[in-house]
Amino acid sequence: MLAKSLTISLFLAASVTAAEIVGKIADIELTTEDAKALVSTLGESAEAHTDLNPEALDRFVRALLVQRLVLREAEAAKHGDSPAVAAQILRAQQAALAESYLQSVSSPQANYPSETELSEAYENNKAAFLVPKSWHLAQIFISSPTGSKDEETENRLESVLKQLAEPNADFASIARVSSDDRSSSPNGGDLGWLQENMIQPAIREALPSLKLNGISKPIRLDDGYHIIRLIDAKEASTPTVDQIRPQLKARLRAQKAQQNRQEWLTALLEKNPPAINGIELLKLKETSPDKPTP
Repeated sequence: MLAKSLTISLFLAASVTAAEIVGKIADIELTTEDAKALVSTLGESAEAHTDLNPEALDRFVRALLVQRLVLREAEAAKHGDSPAVAAQILRAQQAALAESYLQSVSSPQANYPSETELSEAYENNKAAFLVPKSWHLAQIFISSPTGSKDEETENRLESVLKQLAEPNADFASIARVSSDDRSSSPNGGDLGWLQENMIQPAIREALPSLKLNGISKPIRLDDGYHIIRLIDAKEASTPTVDQIRPQLKARLRAQKAQQNRQEWLTALLEKNPPAINGIELLKLKETSPDKPTP
């Protein structure tokens, strides 16, 4: 979604104070105000707003800087003077103008949806908002692919189990040293919160018997042995309408915009039905991409 805004033609920023500069490449500066204006073009969809985290914004600004640098090189090379490139630019401008106008005539009223419409949508789709039961887990993983018999692996597993059996054993410390899961071992084996459909059935079946901070016996899967620690658990729940209000409102506005768009286009085409010349249409095949012109 961030990439959509990168089709906008950019201009070089004027000299401003360093505090107003969000990024720089070579001698090209991108002002915070310029970046804000471009961020605002991302739209109001829930997906767009979800993407606006610090990492995504960093990538966005870097992409803008690179584009400005490439644009300057293209202008210096007078790339836009080529008739083919000029035609391509014109087509892009026409498409952007048409799309912008479609968005403007399709945009829902500012007060949409009303509280009543929000409540109705919530009640009608309540089942879809259900958050499945989830567990906060940590693991110590000993790699041992199915079918392999490795005495060293067995000894490692036995050593880990002995360490865990000691009084006041520190699961996290043991995981950092002994777990083969490179993604979780630096965090003491912490896997974070996992919904039940994200957990291997064999592991999921072992969870009900564990108390909080309880540790499972080694669970054999195709990739090796998993020793699971249950840190916390949450029962399945449905968020309230207030908890999902921003996301639900954005979804309803996006759906309404799509509906308005289709209705507007239908009405426009009813007034202006397209007419196609079948004979001339066949001539287009002679210049289609799969048959290059000489």
